[in-house]
Amino acid sequence: MQIRRLPRRSFLQAAAASALTAADPPIPIIDTHIHLFDPTRPEGVPWPPKENKVLYQPALPKRLREVIAGFNVVGAIEVEASPWFADNQWVLDVSAKDTIMVGFVGNLEPGKPEFAGQMEKLAKNPLFRGIRYGYLWDRDLRAGLAKPEFMADLGRMARAGLSLDTANQSIRLLEDTLRIADRHPSLRIIIDHLPNIQLKPAERPAYEKLLRDLGTRKQIYVKLSEILHRQKQPDKPSTASLLDPLMAAFGEDRVMYGSDWPNSDTAGTYAQGLLAVQAYFAPKSRSVQEKFFWRNSQAAYRWVKRAANQPG
Repeated sequence: MQIRRLPRRSFLQAAAASALTAADPPIPIIDTHIHLFDPTRPEGVPWPPKENKVLYQPALPKRLREVIAGFNVVGAIEVEASPWFADNQWVLDVSAKDTIMVGFVGNLEPGKPEFAGQMEKLAKNPLFRGIRYGYLWDRDLRAGLAKPEFMADLGRMARAGLSLDTANQSIRLLEDTLRIADRHPSLRIIIDHLPNIQLKPAERPAYEKLLRDLGTRKQIYVKLSEILHRQKQPDKPSTASLLDPLMAAFGEDRVMYGSDWPNSDTAGTYAQGLLAVQAYFAPKSRSVQEKFFWRNSQAAYRWVKRAANQPG
C-alpha cells in the first residue's frame, strides 16, 4: 500500500485543527498581536524596510485570513508598526472593511500638546483600544515619565478605558512599566513579547525580581509571543522554560495569545507559532485554555465583537 505524504503546511494545519477540535466545541482564538501595512501605497511605509524580502509585501486582512484558515482564529487585534500619525486612521479604515479585525492598538505620543485631541478623535472609533509606547521609534519612555504632562496623558487614557502596550522588552522598560502601574493603577497595561526578552547573565536577578513585582499588579497582562524568535537564539530554550516563569508570575488570568504576524514569518510559520503554545496549554484545563486564547484578551482590551463566530 502506498502512503500519501501531506505537504508540510497541510500537515501543520491538520495538526493545529486536531488540537483545536480536541475539545467540544473547539476553542475560538483571538490573535492579539498582528501588524497591517502596505508597501505598495504611494507614500510607502516606514517599516518594514525594502531589504527585508520576507516582510516587504502587503500585510492586509485578506492575506491574514488565508494564513489563519483552518486554525479557528476568529479575530485579530492590530498593533501599529508605524510612527506616522496618519497611519492610525489608515489602519482603522482598513480594519473597518473586514470583521476579522476586532481591535487596534495605535501610535500616539503622550505628553505632546496634540495628544488629547488626537486620542479623543481616534477613540470615537470603537476599534481603537489604546496605544503602544516604549523604546521604539527613537522615543524614550523614561524621559517621558519625568514630565507631568506625559503622566497626565496616561491618566487621560485610563479614564477613557484605553490600554497601554509596551515594547520592546528590556530591564529598563520593565522598570518603567512598574512605575506606570503604580502611578496609574486603573490603566490596563499589556507587556508585549516578554518571552523574547534578551538578558545578560548579570541581569537575571533583577529580571526575576521585576517579574515578581509586576505579577502583583493586577492590571498588567502579558502576551506570550515571539517564542519562535527566542528559540532561534543560540541557547534554543524550550517553550516550557520560556513560559513557565511567566505563568508563575502572572497566572492564568493575565496571559494572552499573540502571533506577531507577519513579523513572525522571519522566525517560522504561523502554524509553528500557534502549535507551540497549543502544545504547552494542551495539558491544562479547558478553562485555562479559553482564558489564554480569548477571555483574557477581552478583559485586557475590551475588543469589539463583530462576527457571529467571535466569542464574548
